[in-house]
Formats: sequence, C-alpha cells, structure tokens
Amino acid sequence: MSPQHEALATSAASGDRKDLQADCANCFGLCCVALPFARSADFAVDKAAGQPCSHLRADFRCGIHERLRDKGYSGCTVFDCFGAGQKVSQVTFGGTDWRRAPESARSMFEVFPVMRQLHELLHYVTEALGLAAARPVHKELRRALARIDGLTRGSAESITGLDVNALRGEVNPLLLRASELARARVPGRRKNHRGADLIGARLSGADLRGASLRGALLVAADLGGADLRDADLIGADLRDADLGGADLTGALFLTQAQLDAARGDATTVLPPALSRPAHW
Repeated sequence: MSPQHEALATSAASGDRKDLQADCANCFGLCCVALPFARSADFAVDKAAGQPCSHLRADFRCGIHERLRDKGYSGCTVFDCFGAGQKVSQVTFGGTDWRRAPESARSMFEVFPVMRQLHELLHYVTEALGLAAARPVHKELRRALARIDGLTRGSAESITGLDVNALRGEVNPLLLRASELARARVPGRRKNHRGADLIGARLSGADLRGASLRGALLVAADLGGADLRDADLIGADLRDADLGGADLTGALFLTQAQLDAARGDATTVLPPALSRPAHW
C-alpha cells in the first residue's frame, strides 16, 4: 500500500474523513443540476437531469436553503452526496465550473451520480474500519478503501465507465462480515430483518438490539421506544419512520440522511457522530 493510502487508512480508522462530508462551498451546485426529481411529496416541481433548479443562485448556493421543507423540497433536505460534489468540482474538473465551461457540463453531470456512489462506499468502508470488533477484516477493508479512493481520482471518462454494481458486489461481503463481527458481541438471539418489507410496521418498544435491518423498508414504521442498539441499518429506508424515544446507540452504518428522513424527538438516543435533525 502506498504511503498516501496508508495515511488514508489511518485517517479512516480514526473516523477523520472530512472529505466524505458535503462541502457545498466548494461544489458547483451539482445535486441541484445533475439529478432529476419529480413533483411529489418530496419536490414541489418536476426537474429534468441536467436542468438547474430554479432556486440555484449564481454562486451555486440554494436560494431557499433555510426554507426547503416549507417550500415543498423536503427531498433536498435528506440528500447527502458524501463529499462527491466537491470531489467532482475541484478534483475531476479542476475547479472549472459548468457555467464558465459549458462544454464540460454534460460530462460533469454524468460523473456526479457515479462519484456519489463511490463516496457512499468510501463512507461505509471508513465506518467499518472504525469498528474494533471488525479487526479480522481490516486489512481487506484498507485495500478496498485504497482501491475505491484511487477510482475517485481517475478521469471523467474512467469514472463514468465504471461498473459500480460490480464494485458493490465486491465490497458488500466485507461490510457484512464487519457487521457480523460487531453484532456478535450482542447477547442472545439477534433478529434478521434483512430486506424485509416493514412499511408501516408496529414495532414500538421492539427489541431490535443487534438486529440486521440491512435494506429493510421501514417507511412510516412505528419504532417509538425501540431498542436499536448495535443494529445494522445500512440501506434501510427510514422515511417518515417514528424514532421517538428509540435508542440508536452504536447503530451500524446509520447515516445522517436516514435520520433526516425519519421522525424523532428529544428522547431519541443518537450515535455521537450524528446530529439531531432540526425538524424533530
């Protein structure tokens, strides 16, 4: 492993990866342009991919950022690029924006969604490296981290040509093994709801400690007061789920976007790295 990637792995293990956090000040408003959205409960209007949102300002900042929910754009409040926006803007395209160089716009908008998936993978691998119990797979995780990071630094053409699904297929077994090792410390039988359809389920007060909820559909589920300590929530759909009074201490692979999409209150116990959403 190169010295650069050794430093990367050390940074990941300590949880210090600011480059995996959105930095809108160094992004060219890519999520407001590259991605499409349809008029719905999440978005007030239709917008095609590559079309700038009408609220995007000349400085690439959102003109209604503080009022997104009030204006019908709650979908924007739960989106996280995991730092892909600034990587595409400042690294892939060297700080030249799509307005000054309109000939680069199409390529930039095609790269962004792929980069976002790569950065999401980097985020999960980074979290797995921070799990002491997952030490048996840390070596493989460090290799995966270095490889994915290298891919994010390639040319626009190489990035858009990636088979991200195949890459996920290689990385997911490592994340699953890390999850299993971390959850093995939980006493008793651990529930397996991987990929389960739990839309609207009544799970108030449920004992889900150490459970696998990977990819579970928990839309509008009642998880009030549930014990979700050390549960694996990677990819779980928590839109409008009630987390009031739930305990999420040590929840694995839980993201800020998932919390932002859910409902909670002052009694919800969160992992220290995540913030209580303002709308709770």
